[in-house]
Amino acid sequence: MDNLFYLNSVWIMIGAILVIFMQGGFILLETGSTRMKNAGHIAGKTIFSFGIASIVFWAVGYGFIFGENGNFFVGMSDFFYPGTEVEGSPYSTTAFFVFQLAFAGISLAIAFGGFAERAKLSVYLMFAVLFSALVYPVIAHWIWGGGWLAEHGKQDFAGSTVVHLTGAMAALAATILLKPRIGKYNTDGTANNLSGHNQVYTALGVLILFIGWFGFNAGSTLGVEDGFFAFVALNTALAAAAGAISALLISWVVLGKSDIPTMLNGTLAGLVAITASCAFVETWASVVIGFIAGIMVFYSVRFFEKRNIDDPIFALSVHGIAGVWGTLSTGFFATPELATVGQAGLFYGGGFGQLGVQVMGITVSAAYAFGVSFCLILLIKKIVNGLRVTEEQELIGLDMSEHGSYGYPEAFSKDSQTVILTNVLSSEPLKE
Repeated sequence: MDNLFYLNSVWIMIGAILVIFMQGGFILLETGSTRMKNAGHIAGKTIFSFGIASIVFWAVGYGFIFGENGNFFVGMSDFFYPGTEVEGSPYSTTAFFVFQLAFAGISLAIAFGGFAERAKLSVYLMFAVLFSALVYPVIAHWIWGGGWLAEHGKQDFAGSTVVHLTGAMAALAATILLKPRIGKYNTDGTANNLSGHNQVYTALGVLILFIGWFGFNAGSTLGVEDGFFAFVALNTALAAAAGAISALLISWVVLGKSDIPTMLNGTLAGLVAITASCAFVETWASVVIGFIAGIMVFYSVRFFEKRNIDDPIFALSVHGIAGVWGTLSTGFFATPELATVGQAGLFYGGGFGQLGVQVMGITVSAAYAFGVSFCLILLIKKIVNGLRVTEEQELIGLDMSEHGSYGYPEAFSKDSQTVILTNVLSSEPLKE
């Protein structure tokens, strides 16, 4: 083994560590975007759900994605991955396994945004197993594991479709079946703003995700020999910056105030959008892609809210809509020199061929992720006799009702708990 093998392997492990650290970003982002009474629950379930995803990925997920002796739909080997190295590989295949495991965990974290503040803990447990085995690996095999979309030249360098759109479609299925949180909508259909309890947490979560994204995108080069990972990192940073700016500006123009949550969502939307195209487009295109994503997320949030789709973490807009746009963008902006997969985009003389492949990939991936997730959640509903905690438990908060203690125990003194219980027993919603 030469020095390049070791350098590549270390780089992939660094990428894996950065992507796993993104779970910390999701803890702060999701906790800060929801209410104090659910903070401990949200933080804790992020850890155990990543644990479940890791075990399932080791047992079957990796084999379904990258296993040999498979077919166009799924791989069929390398189950219960033993950690053996493949001779002749330019990097450690075990390091690659850990890197891919981290991606599976991120997609599940995105999916759980649609469950927030109202799902039973048992629902999280069961869906984590089923999603990690039957949803994410199938789409990942289609695009990254040599499946049928890979044969058509589907471009998705680091996962705008595989990771983000897949997770967002599962979140959509969940939020439709779980229905809105208590107090989110009035009888006339108008929405109330159930504000998150800590914008500082949310902002810090976004920053952690931003840093982790360099492992997500630049790490997906799987090597250091030509320094191309730095170009991918540059495109990633530019798109995030453009998304932050455009989201802040559009909120300022439309609302008259520069809305902080919108700006943070715009940053993430820029990152999601560039994830598919970061290795296929020039730097100026990454700015355009991120800028458009920031505007799209502003209007997308309002679109879903008006249709009584309660999405506390904005997974559908940030990861779904931006994931669609990012996947489409390669069909416009991929250059002949950088398109190592598929063909050049429309603006570079490639015609509509690659754009058509991208549309097809988005459509079938979204349909599969949503349809299978919807059916799996319905199955779970029958098994556990309902998806949601009771009204009393939801009003008290999942910290206490599911775990027996609050994430902020000092904030919930005996007097405040007495007020909560009095409100519950009188069937009056809490005023928060």
